[in-house]
Amino acid sequence: MIALDLIRNNKELVKENIKKKFQDSKLPLVDEVFELDAKLRAVKQEGNELRGSRNSLSSEIGGLMKEKRIEEANAKRAEVQKINAKIAESEAEEARLENEIKSRMMVIPNIIDSTVPIGKDDSENVEIEKFGDPVVPSFEVPYHADILASINGLDKDSAGRTSGNGFYYLMGDAARIETALINYARDFMIEKGFIYCIPPFMIRSDVVTGVMSFAEMEAMMYKIEGEDLYLIGTSEHSMIGKFKGQIVREDELPIKMTSYSPCFRKEVGAHGIEERGIYRVHQFEKQEMIVICRPEDSMNWYDQMWKYTVEIFRNLEIPVRQLECCSGDLADLKVKSCDIEAWSPRQKKYFEVGSCSTLGDAQARRLGIRIKTPTGNIFAHTLNNTVLASPRALIAFLENHVREDGSITIPEVLRPYMGGKEVICPIK
Repeated sequence: MIALDLIRNNKELVKENIKKKFQDSKLPLVDEVFELDAKLRAVKQEGNELRGSRNSLSSEIGGLMKEKRIEEANAKRAEVQKINAKIAESEAEEARLENEIKSRMMVIPNIIDSTVPIGKDDSENVEIEKFGDPVVPSFEVPYHADILASINGLDKDSAGRTSGNGFYYLMGDAARIETALINYARDFMIEKGFIYCIPPFMIRSDVVTGVMSFAEMEAMMYKIEGEDLYLIGTSEHSMIGKFKGQIVREDELPIKMTSYSPCFRKEVGAHGIEERGIYRVHQFEKQEMIVICRPEDSMNWYDQMWKYTVEIFRNLEIPVRQLECCSGDLADLKVKSCDIEAWSPRQKKYFEVGSCSTLGDAQARRLGIRIKTPTGNIFAHTLNNTVLASPRALIAFLENHVREDGSITIPEVLRPYMGGKEVICPIK
C-alpha cells in the first residue's frame, strides 16, 4: 500500500505508475481516493470544531453550576447533547470514509523502481546474466518423472487416492535427495548469518491481506473452513507477519531470517496441475529468506539476496540465470523483482526455481511494522527471496545430474546430507 500523501501531492505519478503496470482499469481509483480524502479531512475538521464547542460549553456549565444558575446550565447541557449527536454522526462518517479509502488504497499498486523494464507480462521479462555454462548432453535426458520412477522415487497414483490430483509421494533416495537439498540450503543461509526459523504454517486473514494483494490471495491460498486461518503458500508471509504491529529499534536492523516450511497453493490459473510430473503441485517444501531493514538499505539487500540463490545452485553444479521481471509481471506490492531460473538440459531452456523481491514499505504499512529512529518512527522495508524450493530444485538437480546409464551423481556439497553417497543407481 502506497502512502496517501502520494495521492494528495502527486496523483499523476501514481496514475503513470498504474499505466506502466498496464492496469488502466485502476486509474479511476486515484481520483476517487483524492476526493474521498478531501471529504474525510473536512469531516475531521468539522468533528474537531464540534469537540471544541463541546469542551467550551462544558467549561461554561461548570461555572454556571458554581453560581447556582441551574436553568442556564441545563440549557447548555441540551446544547451539548445536540453536539454529541452531531459528533457521533461525524465519527460514523469518518469511519465510513476511512474504509472507502482503505479499500481502494489496498488495490492501487506500489510504485515500481525506475530500473524495472516496462512490459505487459512475463514474456517481456529481461535476461540480465547467466551463471555457469548450460550443457546439452549427447544422450536424451529423460523426463524428471521417469528419472524418479527409475529409482522407485515417485508415487502419484497413491497420492491421487489419498489426496487427489496435484499431490505425490516421494520415496527412498528421491525423498532423501529433496531433504538433502533443503537441509543444505538451510545450513548455507545460517552460515551467511541468517536466523533459522520454523514458522506457523497457518496465518490469520489480517496477516494474509497485510503481505499480499487480494488477487494473489484468491489465486493461491487455501482457507481453513470455519476458522480465520489460511494455509501458507510461502513462509515469508509467516516470517513478515511475526513483526505485525511492532516497533523495531534501528540498532536491531537488519533482521535476517531463513525458514523452512511446507507450502500449499491452489495453483489457480492457466498453467494447471501436471498429470504426470511434479513441476506444478498443490504442496511442496521450501527454504525461504526475508530481510527487514532501513529504507536506504533495501536495494543493497535485494542485490545480495538473489545472489545467495545463484551461489547455492552453482554449488549444486546447476547452471542458472537471473531474469528481471517487467512492470506487468510484478505483483501489486512489489517495487522490483527478479526470477532465478535453472537450466533444463531436457527442454534446452531455463525454468523458474526462485524469486527475489523488494516490497519497499508496502507490507510494513499494511502490517504496521515501524522503525524507531531518533527523529521518529518510520515504516520498515521488507524483502523476500526463495533460497531453494522443491520439487523444482529437485527437477533441476535430476536433469543436470542424470547420466547416460541412468545413474544420478551427487555433487560434493550434498554428500554429507546423503550419507556420503556419490552416485544413485537405477533400481532394476
